[in-house]
Amino acid sequence: MNIQRKYSLPNCTLVLEGLNDTAKANNFQEVRPPLSILVNAECHLSGVNQPLTGGREFFESLVRAVSAYAQEFLSNVSNPQAHNTESELVQLEKVDTNQHQLIVHSQMDVEDNQSSRDGHESALKVNLNTVQLFDLVEAVDQFFADSQTLPELSLELQPVSKRYGGAAQALIKQAVPAGVGVTSLAAAAVAFGMLPIPEYRPTPQTQSKQPAVEASASPSENQTPTSTSKQTNTTPTATNPDTATNNNTSTPVKDLEALLKQVPEINNSSQLKALNRQVYNQINSKWINREVKQDLVYRVGVAADGAIVGYKAVNKEANKQVETTPLSQLLYNSADQKPITNEPIAQFRVVFRRENKEQQKQVLEVSPWNGYPKTPDVFGARITDANQVKELRQKLYDNIRENWGGTPTYKQVLKYRVAVKKDGIIADYEPLNKSAFDNFRETPLPKMFLAIYGSNVAAPNSKEPLAHYQVEFSPSGNLDVKPWQGYR
Repeated sequence: MNIQRKYSLPNCTLVLEGLNDTAKANNFQEVRPPLSILVNAECHLSGVNQPLTGGREFFESLVRAVSAYAQEFLSNVSNPQAHNTESELVQLEKVDTNQHQLIVHSQMDVEDNQSSRDGHESALKVNLNTVQLFDLVEAVDQFFADSQTLPELSLELQPVSKRYGGAAQALIKQAVPAGVGVTSLAAAAVAFGMLPIPEYRPTPQTQSKQPAVEASASPSENQTPTSTSKQTNTTPTATNPDTATNNNTSTPVKDLEALLKQVPEINNSSQLKALNRQVYNQINSKWINREVKQDLVYRVGVAADGAIVGYKAVNKEANKQVETTPLSQLLYNSADQKPITNEPIAQFRVVFRRENKEQQKQVLEVSPWNGYPKTPDVFGARITDANQVKELRQKLYDNIRENWGGTPTYKQVLKYRVAVKKDGIIADYEPLNKSAFDNFRETPLPKMFLAIYGSNVAAPNSKEPLAHYQVEFSPSGNLDVKPWQGYR
């Protein structure tokens, strides 16, 4: 069975392709079967045209190099594993405080002795800035947190000898173990100088799997990866997770903010309104497992075409339960699609709301992260000719009336914005009040939309002009269609 796993960040995507070892499989009907045999690994980095590719040896060397280099870079304590130039396919070297060189050797170079290897020009060298490095580190963390991918591969930790510690005491005190799920967070803390260094508290399961560390070890004896064997009982890091402080107030999101420093931010109210609906429709249609006990809050970055390019968990529970949401499934994957470079980004607050007494069900809420700067309007070109607007209004009224049947059960007027193309075909609709949202299936709108597009989510963006109307369904059976006057 062919399986593909992706670990995506704004500046880095790891793609692993392989097979499920059926001889070891316990459940052939697993929704997410384990990837046990690695066939191909790809590392896609922003700004690099071609991905770094290789097999199992390449991937194992990559994760060893990244983990060891990150440990050294964060702690300022020399790590001999980060300088294993004789047997590793992948190396990382520091160029300056914000530049790091990733070097990928060919298998032939590794098999040759060091002197002949130095003479080869076949090594591929890629320069990374610190933000790209941290995204690469976090992608590796996500892999190690995924117990369904290469479960036998782990990162075994053991102390670094004191003789390698040459850093100032102040920096040494900031050093943290390069454990799964804390490396990238610590990296972000060093880079942005605002996040507290997390305390590493292994669970009883992880303690049983990790080598013992002397209780009297000084802070300079940082745990460093020396071999590759994968832990499966560590705190997982979700795609672009954020964490919360002990008083349950979330720390500032840094990855999306770093991205927004490089690209423009979308703050046009009308465009935000259109994107808000696209984000809602994408997520709501894919949110299957709605058994959430607490509200899950995320900060989501969205491109101008509606693609979700990154997200952060805002509260602790959201970080723990990210796999119960469809966000990872919907994340834009530059490995399959055109890379996002300097495209503008919009930010949204996405809340997977737990059931309460009023709602009696779990609901999804999506809103712009910073709100609307002003009252939004519909986005895109509009049909303005008065005669055409009048003609299309009548055509829309007739179409709805023809498809509307049955006895209404709702008690309040249902209000919608409905857009049509120049030929009268429905192009878009959205509820304008809570009653319309709750009872939309009692209207003919989803049926009409489904017949044309095969789906009830928003139709693909179109540049052709549209005519917009406010449509009201009364409990008495009256239908009112009038020209759109804007959001109120």
